[in-house]
Amino acid sequence: MEQYKQAFIEFMVDCNVLKFGDFVTKSGRKTPFFVNTGFYRSGSQLKKLGEYYAKAIEQAFGCDFDILFGPAYKGIPLSVTASMAISDLYGKDVRYCSNRKEIKDHGDKGILLGSPVADGDRVVIIEDVTTAGTSINETLPIIRAQGNVDVLGLVVSVDRMERGQGTRSALSEIEEKYGLKTTAIVTMAEVVEHLYNKPYKGKVIIDDQLKAAIDAYYAQYGAEA
Repeated sequence: MEQYKQAFIEFMVDCNVLKFGDFVTKSGRKTPFFVNTGFYRSGSQLKKLGEYYAKAIEQAFGCDFDILFGPAYKGIPLSVTASMAISDLYGKDVRYCSNRKEIKDHGDKGILLGSPVADGDRVVIIEDVTTAGTSINETLPIIRAQGNVDVLGLVVSVDRMERGQGTRSALSEIEEKYGLKTTAIVTMAEVVEHLYNKPYKGKVIIDDQLKAAIDAYYAQYGAEA
């Protein structure tokens, strides 16, 4: 596993974004782990987060694209911090863009924030975590309504590796339905690999009992390979 992935897993733990215990997802599934990106709350945390996203984006897509699009609302700061990190790390000045939930009819009019999207633009979409692909269903028509654009793919922070609407993962379903390449900074398999029975700051985060609960969850809700 790449060093930046290991560092990102520890970063999520430090920021209290990655939690283990008893939770219920929006879909009603009882889960022993939860990823809440709302706990990235400071400038330094967002700066680091952008750098991890930038590394995942460069690895999956390179930097030969024009716009990083972050769907409202959580995608707005993600598109900003990651585009800044791409500039700092790779010297490529990509534009950022997001949508508004409601169209503005005065001042800076329209549904978009940041850069306009025009014919010929190559777009990468950035999100926090996706489990059902709902945001993509809403986002793609907005982007494609702006012109003849090429949507290259989607990057998220964590691939939960559980079933979406069918038997495959949400990211796999998005790839199949829309023809998009998808990637994540880390997968939950990588999280477990890095934390299972390995002390971090003097504590074993995933012990045998928690590992058994995670395995049971994936036995019930895990996506087909």
